[in-house]
Amino acid sequence: TIRPVRRSYYDPSSAPGKGVVWEWENDSGSWTPYDMDVGITIQRAYEKQHPWVDLSAIGFCYVIDFATMGQINRQTQRKRRVRRRLDMVYPLVSGTLPKSQSWPASPGAAAAPPVPACACPQCLLVMSVKATMSATGPGTATLQPRKAPAVPPATPKAPAPAPGTKAPDSMATVRGSLKPLAAQGSRRQAVSTPTLSSASSNTSPPGAGSGKASRPGLGTLNRNHLQRLAIAQSRVLIASGVPTVPVKNLTGSSPVNPALAGITGILMSAAGLPVCLTRPPKLVLHPPPVSKSEIQSIPGISHTCRKTTKKQAKKGKTPEEVLKKYLQKVRHPPDEDCTICMERLSAPSGYKGPQLAIKPDLVGKLVKCGHVFHLHCLVAMYNNGNKDGSLQCPTCKTIYGVKTGTQPPGKMEYHIIPHALPGHSDCKTIRIIYNIPPGVQGPEHPNPGKSFTARGFPRHCYLPDSEKGRKVLKLLLVAWDRRLIFAIGTSSTTGESDTVIWNEIHHKTEFGSNLTGHGYPDINYLDNVLAELAAQGITEESLAQEKD
Repeated sequence: TIRPVRRSYYDPSSAPGKGVVWEWENDSGSWTPYDMDVGITIQRAYEKQHPWVDLSAIGFCYVIDFATMGQINRQTQRKRRVRRRLDMVYPLVSGTLPKSQSWPASPGAAAAPPVPACACPQCLLVMSVKATMSATGPGTATLQPRKAPAVPPATPKAPAPAPGTKAPDSMATVRGSLKPLAAQGSRRQAVSTPTLSSASSNTSPPGAGSGKASRPGLGTLNRNHLQRLAIAQSRVLIASGVPTVPVKNLTGSSPVNPALAGITGILMSAAGLPVCLTRPPKLVLHPPPVSKSEIQSIPGISHTCRKTTKKQAKKGKTPEEVLKKYLQKVRHPPDEDCTICMERLSAPSGYKGPQLAIKPDLVGKLVKCGHVFHLHCLVAMYNNGNKDGSLQCPTCKTIYGVKTGTQPPGKMEYHIIPHALPGHSDCKTIRIIYNIPPGVQGPEHPNPGKSFTARGFPRHCYLPDSEKGRKVLKLLLVAWDRRLIFAIGTSSTTGESDTVIWNEIHHKTEFGSNLTGHGYPDINYLDNVLAELAAQGITEESLAQEKD
């Protein structure tokens, strides 16, 4: 594979310039450094005394919490420890390399002093690969310095290979931007450089064609030419017996973190293996700019905005009166446990809270699902909930009545924009904009009278403007009216308490990518969100109830 490479400069005020290294703890308990760009981003936020930093902007679905020094996976919510330590300032060695370390190595150059062996898994991997390559004979390549010497040292030239033979040293592959040396025209056939020799140079004598027109530059080759060139080069490498070490699971779907890609590349390069480094794909959160004249209302849905106000308390019904609608009394309780208090149903309820008007030994059965509980336990559970006239079975989650939530007041906007989502090129896009301001918690919230924050608003979400997409939107409007989209609690990504959080109904917040798992294409998303809405008691029957 042929890819462009570049040399990066790190400012002395950045993390590598100061010798700051950020590391995360892997499953074996050892510490792994973040990729250079990731460490710089973390250090910048740390120096600005931010409480946390979201790495999704640079293509990683992680949040670093400086208060707990932890890394949180936004998809799985898995947490790992992180640490900040001081190391040698980058680069570790400054100035020009001594001639004894130039490439190719001078004959009789003094060997470097032995370095104590390291027992870490990474170094063991490198040493084992080097040992394997040494045992297979010639073909290994030495590390190359950042700059090629202006005049190559006088070294014995290798004889030109006969036509039809393979280059003996095809291991010196893509690892730098070294200019081709005339004396090495036949020895380094597999080196990717800013200029590429033609196919006939494989059998030409050394020094032939150093500046001929048969050397097209990379800039003059189109994509198809580069692909054909890469395929031809890979065949040469494979035919030459180049060992390959596959680097898998770099998308974050396994314990192998994407940040390991750069580290693995460095290790493979140090071991003399061909390696290709790529940058993560770009995060695309928002569509291209849309003018007001391009925004359209959604057919079949009135208005383009909906607001919610504070909850209106329902009066006149006691918990006992509410539960009476959904229960049947059981005269002879079954020989099993009450799943609320974990006491036997034949014994009194184990609830130890405030005294209730119901006797602790009474037992009732929910009429839809048939699960049996102490009446005392059900009343206590209802009093600890939203007290909105609905009940949800704690065993199977069946909903009785109309479930409502504790979403704070806000506004929901929805309209069509003239852009297509990835995977839905046959239709336009429904854009939803949620906006909830910070405020003070009410009696239904975790800490009444205490202020709450609202981070990340307005939040933009996207649906395909298809038949199923419009169905999801209609049900989301019902969920919004019932105050089920958001809640107030503790954020699982930042750890902040008393803040507005999502409430178990997933939304797609990435427009043109799917790096964090909250974007498109996702062929199962619409079906999954319909199931999540149904779990909140919102189905097509709910649409008819809202009309009534």
